[in-house]
Order: sequence, then structure tokens, then C-alpha cells
Amino acid sequence: MLLTHEPWLLFTTIFLILLGLSFHRSHLLSALLCLEGMMLSLMIGIDLWTTKLTSLISTMFPITMLSLSACGAGLGLSLMIATARSHGSDNLNSLNLLQC
Repeated sequence: MLLTHEPWLLFTTIFLILLGLSFHRSHLLSALLCLEGMMLSLMIGIDLWTTKLTSLISTMFPITMLSLSACGAGLGLSLMIATARSHGSDNLNSLNLLQC
């Protein structure tokens, strides 16, 4: 059984996550969580899209998206830890590019 409102639901979740990203941009961790939510909704959308396709190669798209999302999350967390150790917090307002 496929959902009939799946494009509307996916666009709504992406819009709400972008709205959350614009409101909670003071800390790097909250921005990373919003980006991970966006990647999760994109992965669910790709998974629903591949259920409609009959090709065997299309079943690899969600796995590829999930692995790229995990790599991006690891990179984001390592950058957050490096920033928190060098500047003392993950507050984005305290970062200044002129101090580097």
C-alpha cells in the first residue's frame, strides 16, 4: 500500500526542518541535528520512490544515501568537537573568522 500524500508529507517535513534550522542556528549541534533530520526525510523519500520502481539497481539508492549521511554526520561531529575544543563552546555566535 502506497501513501497518496507522500510528496506533500516529504515537502512539509523538509520545510519544517529548514524552518527549525533557521530558528535554531545559535549552536552547531542543533544545526547538525536539523541537517540530519533533512537527510533522514530525503532517505525516506528515496526509499518510497524506489518501492515504485521495479529495477534492482534502484534498491541501492537508499543504502547509498544512508552511508553518505553517516559520513556527513561523522564529519560534522568531528568539526563540532574541534571547534568546541579550540573556541570553548559550540556557540556559532562566538566564532569569528578574523581570529583564525
